[in-house]
Amino acid sequence: MSNKMWGGRFADGPDAIMEDINASIDFDRHLYRQDIAASKAHAAMLGKRGIISANDAAKIAQGLNTILSEIESGKLTFKRALEDIHMNIESRLAELIGPAAGRLHTARSRNDQVATDFRLWVRATIDAIDAALLAYQQALAEKALEHAATVMPGFTHLQTAQPVTFGHHLLAYVEMAARDRGRFKDARKRLNESPLGAAALAGTAFPIDRAMTSDALEFDRPMANSLDAVADRDFVLETLAAASIAAVHLSRFAEEIVIWTSPLTGLLTLSDRFTTGSSIMPQKRNPDAAELVRAKTGRIVGALQGLLMVMKGLPLAYQKDMQEDKEGAMDALSALSLSIAAMTGMVRDMAPDAARMRAAADGGYATATDLADWLVMTLKMPFRDAHHVTGRIVAKAAADGVALHDLPLPAMQAIEPRITQAVYDVLSAENSVKSRVSYGGTAPKNVRREANRWLKALVPRFRSS
Repeated sequence: MSNKMWGGRFADGPDAIMEDINASIDFDRHLYRQDIAASKAHAAMLGKRGIISANDAAKIAQGLNTILSEIESGKLTFKRALEDIHMNIESRLAELIGPAAGRLHTARSRNDQVATDFRLWVRATIDAIDAALLAYQQALAEKALEHAATVMPGFTHLQTAQPVTFGHHLLAYVEMAARDRGRFKDARKRLNESPLGAAALAGTAFPIDRAMTSDALEFDRPMANSLDAVADRDFVLETLAAASIAAVHLSRFAEEIVIWTSPLTGLLTLSDRFTTGSSIMPQKRNPDAAELVRAKTGRIVGALQGLLMVMKGLPLAYQKDMQEDKEGAMDALSALSLSIAAMTGMVRDMAPDAARMRAAADGGYATATDLADWLVMTLKMPFRDAHHVTGRIVAKAAADGVALHDLPLPAMQAIEPRITQAVYDVLSAENSVKSRVSYGGTAPKNVRREANRWLKALVPRFRSS
């Protein structure tokens, strides 16, 4: 037999395959809180406007409260034959309050209903992600403050470039997370308009008050065009775009953790809390949490690409294709939330090996730029000439198998006679980082100032140290 909720036009029920492909209850069940909240707002508005009786509106609200309790306690069994969360709730409401339940769907459609529910869900998820990113930033800033003067090699092309501090490196990810939070904030602002009352696509002839339901659900305003209200999924795409960029940032840091915890570098360690062992090699300590964060980025970016492909050829207004907006997005945003939590935990857990970092900073002739700068500032040499002279000195040190700061002064003077003993003051990694005092530079005093600034912004009661 046909679906009792919409099947008046149909004589026969759907094929089993049709039922399987059409059902969305397996994932849109997660919208139950939003669906009930929107239905309560809609029923209250219908009652106030006299579209349904006050008595029916009260019965609907009471029944919806009961259903909410049943779902949260696990007492309500969802039925796939009813397709989605909306029909499951409406069916249960009819069992509880009888014919009055049928009045709830007056002046609305599943099209504006699901658009409203999903906006509410995405909005709440953005708020949770923002809180998680804030905690991640706090963990990074605290660790950065602790290691404001811990010298390590900075890299370009994964080759030793110039000395930096570990704190400065961590603060780079604080900045990335700030931009991530900004993108989510922008997405939230744009999504915060209510589709409810747009009905199927053309609005409704009933004298509804869309501003009332919009206010009740804490939207900024109702959406201005009924077609756009039911057909738009920009709010999902934009949120997934922000999620994808955030996931890429997390993945970059996760990759560094994998490299740094390798015995080949040994720049930091993770405890048993964020590593796993091997089933066959007893000595192994694997950075699996970081590796999984790195891998989950594919799922998150994939969800964005998948929904873009769903939406790219859809004419106005609603199409059933748009049912595919939820499963991938829910999975992606869940994966991002877990990744942020894992990275926050690893940041708090990680222990840098300061001695090994310092030794690594001495390798690869990392202070060569400091030598070139000294030639410019002290000998007034044009930088291109200084670069050439420095290159020859580095080549001499490499040929002799010594570090730049261990190359004897006569060997340097054989290349540039005006070099004096004072040059050695700039060839240590510590002095190199101390000299980088330009705004945004790695000097420890810069790092302390920036870490304190961030902590004060993230934790209002924080006192600078």
